[in-house]
Amino acid sequence: MRADIQQVADGIHLVHGSNTNWVILGEGDAVTLVDTGYPADRERLLASLAAVGSSPEAVEAVLITHAHNDHIGSAEHFSRTYGTPVYTHAAEVPHARRDFLQQVTIGTVVRNSWRPGVLPWAVHVLRSGGTEHNPVADPRPFPGEGPLDLPGRPVPVHTPGHTVGHCAFHLPDAGVVISGDGLVSGHATSRAKGPQVLPVMFHHDLGGTLASLDTFESLTGDVLLPGHGPVHRGSVREAAARAREQAL
Repeated sequence: MRADIQQVADGIHLVHGSNTNWVILGEGDAVTLVDTGYPADRERLLASLAAVGSSPEAVEAVLITHAHNDHIGSAEHFSRTYGTPVYTHAAEVPHARRDFLQQVTIGTVVRNSWRPGVLPWAVHVLRSGGTEHNPVADPRPFPGEGPLDLPGRPVPVHTPGHTVGHCAFHLPDAGVVISGDGLVSGHATSRAKGPQVLPVMFHHDLGGTLASLDTFESLTGDVLLPGHGPVHRGSVREAAARAREQAL
């Protein structure tokens, strides 16, 4: 299964999975993997690493923006099979272990099934392992503040709301922000195009998601790599402001 890969800067690739994105940050042979798609995206994920000249063994760490099943689908596979450390924000660690679950419920999806795109999206979720019990056994908090000592030197930025420990990653030298689900550019259940927040039903705390747009506005960059939707080129600050206007 071929992966849809877009190189956005030297050593930085956005990969479109079946309905979710992940990012590959490369330096030489080593890479950092940001998110891992659905469980059923594993073949695409491995193919994307090969396509950029890497391999699972070369992944120095898996970074998780947040612990929804469409983002942590293969995180435990990397940890168990290759000994790859899996890092996320300290507040998201228990969520990744599945001590609790902050994910849209089946009941909420059913109540919203009349909305355009929701039923096809829900079928895709079921087929892709989106409702599986898929914990990460040993998720670790980031080892310190500031840039991580990993390929790409990503800087974790806490952007809570979508989940309590949701985290973006800033690559200031490249002018890139990896925004996870805190700020996206499209979704199968949304008619909107361009920068936006996900529909209400997907957020643990919508107010927190909107408040975190202030944090996105503070980040310098002109390339946004979202968890859903295409690459957005243009001021990240303006993208966050546009998303706020669209949500209000």
